[in-house]
Amino acid sequence: MLPREVIRRVRDIQIRTGRQVADVLAGQYESVFKGRGIEFDEVRPYVPGDDVRTIDWNVTARVGEPYVKRYIEDRQLTLMVMADVSASQDFGSNLRSKREATAELSALLAFSANQSDDKIGLTLFHGNIEQYIPARKGGKHSLRVIREVLAHGQVEAKQDAVKTPSRSKRRWLPMFGRRAWWRTGRQATNIAGAMEFLMSVTTRKTICFVISDFLDDDYIKPMQSANRKHDVIAVLVTDPTELEIPAVGLVNLEDAETGEVRQYDTSSSAFRDKVQSHCNQRIDRLRRQFAASGIDFIHIDAGGDVVDPLVKFFHMRQRRMRG
Repeated sequence: MLPREVIRRVRDIQIRTGRQVADVLAGQYESVFKGRGIEFDEVRPYVPGDDVRTIDWNVTARVGEPYVKRYIEDRQLTLMVMADVSASQDFGSNLRSKREATAELSALLAFSANQSDDKIGLTLFHGNIEQYIPARKGGKHSLRVIREVLAHGQVEAKQDAVKTPSRSKRRWLPMFGRRAWWRTGRQATNIAGAMEFLMSVTTRKTICFVISDFLDDDYIKPMQSANRKHDVIAVLVTDPTELEIPAVGLVNLEDAETGEVRQYDTSSSAFRDKVQSHCNQRIDRLRRQFAASGIDFIHIDAGGDVVDPLVKFFHMRQRRMRG
């Protein structure tokens, strides 16, 4: 049974994002993501006014009267949300964590897909593939996608809190994380493995949103390979504290993925400047790497609005399609 808090959050996201889809994203989603094109549907008798170029001469010769080919637009798309649920996604210094921001973005995509009668699927990953929900249509299925992103890890988080009661006194700073071979499960992030899984379970071209803080290594080439077959969009989710640490004196900062704890003096402007410079350089580097790989990039601030970056992304895609 889902915790009552998770159910409340799902309902809140449903109400908020449902209105945003209707008010802000209506039309933009369909104009940006096109179907596979025009597909043959059937042949039917010719009627005055039909384009003579659509006449099927083989059928016409066989039955002795003119028949035309009828085509329809294959509009239906498949979206796959690939959400990072590693430990660093639990970090949140504002009103919501990076995981909750991921859930809200997933909701926007799911409701947009549902409104356009498209399919939506979900893959939750960390060091391994945690959960896979095949793409389907329908409002109930869209809600399930949101629920699973929010609910995943609730039991583990409670167990961690019981095992380490002093954990709440520490400030998490996941930006310094590094992938290590001895870490497994939620203490690691394996984006390359997630891309391999995507290629193994999808045969039809899929629009794939990879939502993560990208605290990992060696994933650009696998994402580039997946982008040759699919439409891969990288979504970086960060927290404000990761970019600008407040001056609050000596604090213990715990890497959310490695568990390593170090003490830092946040009152030092040199330390704060170093952290901010490191994080800004990392974001710029990711943006350049994805651009060079032909992969679109979206940056989401977990402490801010999720809709605006998505709208800007849609506008960018529209301009590129026109130009």
